[in-house]
This record gives sequence, C-alpha cells and structure tokens, in this order.
Amino acid sequence: MKVLLIKDVQGTGKAGEVKEVKDGYGKNFLIGKGLALHATNEVLAKYKAEQKRKEAKEAEEIASANELAEKLNSTKLTIKHKIGANGHLIGSVTNKEISEELKNQFSIEVDKKNLSLEKKIKSEGTFTVDCKLGHAVHANLEVIIIGE
Repeated sequence: MKVLLIKDVQGTGKAGEVKEVKDGYGKNFLIGKGLALHATNEVLAKYKAEQKRKEAKEAEEIASANELAEKLNSTKLTIKHKIGANGHLIGSVTNKEISEELKNQFSIEVDKKNLSLEKKIKSEGTFTVDCKLGHAVHANLEVIIIGE
C-alpha cells in the first residue's frame, strides 16, 4: 500500500514523501495515528496544491520583508529624550520606545522583540539598531538620540 506521510516517521520517512509500506502497518499504525494518508490521486493532488500555496505565501512574506528592510535601511529615526544634570539620558532608550517612535513618525510597524540593541542607549548620538524581519531578512535602522 502507498501512503503519503504527513509527519516525519522514524525508520519510514519524512513528511511529504510517498512510501510503499505493508498493508497492516499503513492502515493500523500510520493512518490510524494520523501520521499518513492513503496515497490516492486525489490526496496527492490536494497535497501538491497545499504545498504550492505555502510556497507562494512564503515568497510573498519574503518580498514584503525585503521591501520593509529597504525602507528601514534608508530611515533615520530621531528620538527626543530627557537629559539629566550630568549630561546623560534619564533612563535609557528601549526597544519599545524605538518601536513606538517608528510607528508614530513613519507608520512602520516592527515588533519590539525584533529590534536588538548591541548595548543600552544611555547617551546622545547616532546608533544602529538591528531589525529582524523574518525569513533571515535583517535591516539596520539608524537612530539619532537628541536631548531635551
């Protein structure tokens, strides 16, 4: 009997493979536990269509991530922060603050968890923030801190 594996099965194969297995193993174990489907033409056609949809969606996500990366690479974000008596910032500029200012100034939404700072920003100046946009796409955002 031929089965289409839905999940990886140790000793049998990986998800997406069509395997020839013994009838009892295929019906009772693989199909019974939801690890595989009987490999009919209909099932195979549905699986291939689903894979094409997934690939198209992933390609679309990568294109939008690359577009956002280009925007972020050319953006210079200016943040005004309070300065203490010693000339240093009161507190530090956080990922959350950078994310909110990006949204307010440029209408670009990037989750604060996807912004990584090399070290805390505690003084005025220009800093580079690494933005992870998914699918191994990164952008460098230039952040300028000005005291008020």
